[in-house]
Amino acid sequence: MKVFLKFLPLLFLLASCSNDDHEDILYDNPELSLNIPSGFPEHNNSFYTNRPTKYGVQLGLKLFNEKRFSLDNTISCASCHIQANAFTDNKPQAIGIEGRIGIRNTPPIQNLAFMMFYNWDGSKLQLERQSIVPIITHEEMDSSILEVIGKINEDPSYKDLFRKSFGDEDITPDRIYKSIAQYEYTLISSNSKYDKVKRNEGGTFTESESQGYQIFQQKCASCHSTELFTDQSFRNIGFPLNLDSNEGGRARITGIEADYMSFRVPSLRNIEYTAPYGSFGQFATLKDVLDYFDDGVLGADNLDPIFKDNGNRIPLTEEEKELLISFMKTLSDNEFTER
Repeated sequence: MKVFLKFLPLLFLLASCSNDDHEDILYDNPELSLNIPSGFPEHNNSFYTNRPTKYGVQLGLKLFNEKRFSLDNTISCASCHIQANAFTDNKPQAIGIEGRIGIRNTPPIQNLAFMMFYNWDGSKLQLERQSIVPIITHEEMDSSILEVIGKINEDPSYKDLFRKSFGDEDITPDRIYKSIAQYEYTLISSNSKYDKVKRNEGGTFTESESQGYQIFQQKCASCHSTELFTDQSFRNIGFPLNLDSNEGGRARITGIEADYMSFRVPSLRNIEYTAPYGSFGQFATLKDVLDYFDDGVLGADNLDPIFKDNGNRIPLTEEEKELLISFMKTLSDNEFTER
């Protein structure tokens, strides 16, 4: 019995060190309360295993703005994801270090806690796995996670935040990814005019906005559905092709020919602020997009049936286009974008 008691403290120490799931009881880092907006889907599964915390979000925000993520210390996540533009950059294609041009348009990052896929081609199923992509991509940051850690490892401000977030000062890839995701999970846009009208919080649609909403429900809502304004499916809608040999849309991930040049349906929330539009910024304005739908899109064997079964187009009058744009602008959330 004496021998057992002698080693009992060691056993407790080993048990605590071997169970990372219990890190949260060793320090004061409370979870943040994030409400699900009315009508939104449930949070995705990854959210529940990496809930935003007070210091995790602070650390994630700091990392999001960290230019040492890039090879030459010139760009951060925030360099391309600018809040006033719903976290886009208003450029046709993302621009990385040394002015290198990527193959795709910078996507907005909003309501990510409710999404099932990330990136235009859905290459990542967990937000915690997405942030490595820009770090290692040649056209973006062209670095590595180990190089990043080497740059910030002795920074006292990071040591303090990692300790507050995870219980000790150890800076690891997994903790970096989790912290950035925690911050991004808090980026919820749900206070547009549309939301306030739906919640009866004062104000009403103008006549043009109301008519635009009716047209939207008839001609757009099958893809831009739910309160996220996307059904999160992958579709080829006949946009002009990106001729970069590295581009294949969803097929780049699945290897399935039927997925060629199919991309994730984008959310229309804050669409007013995220021009240009398309996977590589093919269209400068919303009117350009609607004109293209009306004129007739590029044909393909895997063209979405919504177009293929209707002569490769969505017919719209000039008045309908104006009304649709009027409604889409009600999805602008100035509180979210801080405009």
